[in-house]
Amino acid sequence: MPIRVSIRNIFLRPFSIIFSPFHHLFALLRRSTLLDLLLRPPRQSLPQSLDATTHKMAAGKKKIAIMTSGGDSPGMNGVVRACVRMAIHMGCDAYCVYEGYEGLVRGGDLIRKMDWHDVRGWLSEGGTLIGTARCMAFYERSGRLTAAKNMILNGIDALIICGGDGSLTGADRFRAEWPSLLDELVSTGELKAEQIQAYKHLNIVGLVGSIDNDLSGTDATIGCYSALARICYAVDLIEATASSHSRAFVIEVMGRHCGWLALMAGVATGADFIFIPEKPREDNWKEEMCGIIQQHRELGKRKTIVIIAEGALDRQGNKITPTMVKDLLADKDGLGLDTRITTLGHVQRGGTAVAYDRMLATLQGVEAVKAVLEATPETKTCFIAITENKIVRKPLMEAVLDTKQVAQAIERQDFEHAMALRDAEFSEQYKSFMMTTAVKLDEEIMLPEKERMKIGFINVGAPAGGMNAAVRAGVAYCLSRGHEAIAIHNGFAGFARHHGDKPLGAVRPFDWLEVDGWASKGGSEIGTNRELPGESGMEIIANLVETYEFDALFLIGGFEAFHAVSQLRKARDQYPSLCIPMTLLPATISNNVPGTEYSLGSDTCLNELVDYCDKIKQSASATRRRVFVIETQGGRSGYVATLGGLGVGASAVYTPEEGLSLEMLAADVRHLKEVFAHDKGQSRAGRLILINEKASKVYNAKLIADILRDEAHGRFESREGIPGHMQQGGVPSAMDRCRAVRLAIKCIQHLEHFGRNVHNKVKMDPMSATVIGIKGASVVFTPIKKLEEEETDWPNRRPKAAFWLGMKEIVDVLGGRPRYNLPEPDLTGFKAKDVKRGIEEAY
Repeated sequence: MPIRVSIRNIFLRPFSIIFSPFHHLFALLRRSTLLDLLLRPPRQSLPQSLDATTHKMAAGKKKIAIMTSGGDSPGMNGVVRACVRMAIHMGCDAYCVYEGYEGLVRGGDLIRKMDWHDVRGWLSEGGTLIGTARCMAFYERSGRLTAAKNMILNGIDALIICGGDGSLTGADRFRAEWPSLLDELVSTGELKAEQIQAYKHLNIVGLVGSIDNDLSGTDATIGCYSALARICYAVDLIEATASSHSRAFVIEVMGRHCGWLALMAGVATGADFIFIPEKPREDNWKEEMCGIIQQHRELGKRKTIVIIAEGALDRQGNKITPTMVKDLLADKDGLGLDTRITTLGHVQRGGTAVAYDRMLATLQGVEAVKAVLEATPETKTCFIAITENKIVRKPLMEAVLDTKQVAQAIERQDFEHAMALRDAEFSEQYKSFMMTTAVKLDEEIMLPEKERMKIGFINVGAPAGGMNAAVRAGVAYCLSRGHEAIAIHNGFAGFARHHGDKPLGAVRPFDWLEVDGWASKGGSEIGTNRELPGESGMEIIANLVETYEFDALFLIGGFEAFHAVSQLRKARDQYPSLCIPMTLLPATISNNVPGTEYSLGSDTCLNELVDYCDKIKQSASATRRRVFVIETQGGRSGYVATLGGLGVGASAVYTPEEGLSLEMLAADVRHLKEVFAHDKGQSRAGRLILINEKASKVYNAKLIADILRDEAHGRFESREGIPGHMQQGGVPSAMDRCRAVRLAIKCIQHLEHFGRNVHNKVKMDPMSATVIGIKGASVVFTPIKKLEEEETDWPNRRPKAAFWLGMKEIVDVLGGRPRYNLPEPDLTGFKAKDVKRGIEEAY
């Protein structure tokens, strides 16, 4: 029996929770021919002879309703798409409730059954296409009675809600009241006892759609990174004017009880000062702000950016307004700066979702369907959260209560408790911001002279978004602690051959005024190079490390940087000068560095790719019958292709990990011909296929497009698209900037832990050569030696296990791709020779 993509790796890795609870269910269902066929998503792809059988079974299908409520946020449409298609894939009927709770109360055509193709193209749409509205009627029991009746009449007893804490609280109350609501409907004659018999329990799962990122228990809510991207884009534009006219700008962002947007925007843009409700400045905040800005001006900065959350307060609970800040900065008896106010307002909610929010919406939508199907009457109402890089289910009301406690703590001016209720990343980013904005201002955190280190900064490999933000954060931390931060320009090639150049050598101290402006710059300002230290000459590198008296090395880069640290570590026995601590912050669009599930630049790359594909898909949809085959970068890692496919709703994705065969292509050609055969011109049927640049030695984007065109026999068209190095991006994404700051500071702190002149200790300590990474729900340092020996696929330059492999299955399921056989593995070595000679059987 043919099988879909192997899911053997899904159950062992982060995000595996998306499929692992259904491991045994899938196995059981796939033994049954009929149910196996029902798992094939698009109705039209099934043989027509099955239609009657499918219709007979429809009465027994579970019916799941999806609803968006509260304020809209980018990514909500991705949730609806994922829930609808996953529900259909799992043999359920999917319904959408239009206009939020108002639709539940009014019923009728506001509760609609959805087909597979009803949600086509929704990933790239902003806002929520099924609408959201305030519903005062639902606040009353009579309104909830009507809503319950409408659900029963439609046969629905499972509800997935994407909204804020208020919407989810209302849902939990609805569930708690459900038995009594049904009893009342029967007692009043609205419904008959037999009508409610099959719907005694209501299952509800929540997804958090909020640009404020204000629900406790999750690192990110759907839409928050899209809103942050809008803010950063606006601030980047404003900075140009601010610098041109030597002005100050006070920028107000959303966040009544949550300062996440203001904080992250401050970190990402290198703002001079921020105001957030959870952590008001001290009573002398006016003097503190003016002092910091005055110092920045004295250093030569021509621009001043202050970011203020709409809920900003002082320590007495008094509101701080943008006008107050503007008047203070413009005071002629003080700084006397030419100051402007910009209130971004609802611009923050607008536009399409960034790649991360599309991924989050899709994965959480899939998980929500599974959670609904697995729920029992005893299961607490849960919501789907993400912790670092792991999708998890958490009790809804506990998170809601914690969220409310934040607002209550702020109201009673218990700001320490308010900060404690936020996640660890929030606190770390606040400390990071304070460290990078107030360089050399806090004498108390300066280390004694004997503990100060000389740390070399070097970028290795291809440029990636966030490299400069990481360098800036690391340098800021070094200067604040008294360390000497030294730039090694143009990688190991520059170090070995240009260190002594005149007038400027490749090894020189950073100029903080210059570095301070790097927060939003793409590429690598200190240059980067793929050359390894072994190629530069290990003896030369070791002698230079000794000559420049480096106490530690901080490397930023991709697999080449990983290989470089590995070479340096192994050379320690021969060259004692290399017995210094060194750590790597992964930065590569390929996201192929062992020891981490996230690399700087990968988010920027995905945003660029998704943006490119959105435009291409628009062309494909406009002509209705066109397929675009897009070639992605990524080396021998299929991460970019897979996550890109998840973000744009690709029909197929080809990766090096899985390979590509003629049989796979034939199956996809047949599927596309069937899809276009059923398109009557009433739907936008443009399609995308993504292929990694090294997915096959034979098939590339152009060849596949040519094959499709030839096999279509005039029934549809195909084109290839190659975004190339555009995927490296220009301005780094907000996520890459924020994570660069957080992880870079952690790296310098790790190096700082070793101190100076610790050669013997370093040689014996495996933690002296490490990679920092996000693994599952944690940020960890992993010894290079362990990664070299246990976790690295050296020939393919990637980790042996990749957390994202399970997402390939989701791309196929939600894209409606039919099953296919996996490519046969290549024969190697003596076996290959013996088979060719006929000495041994191939199978």
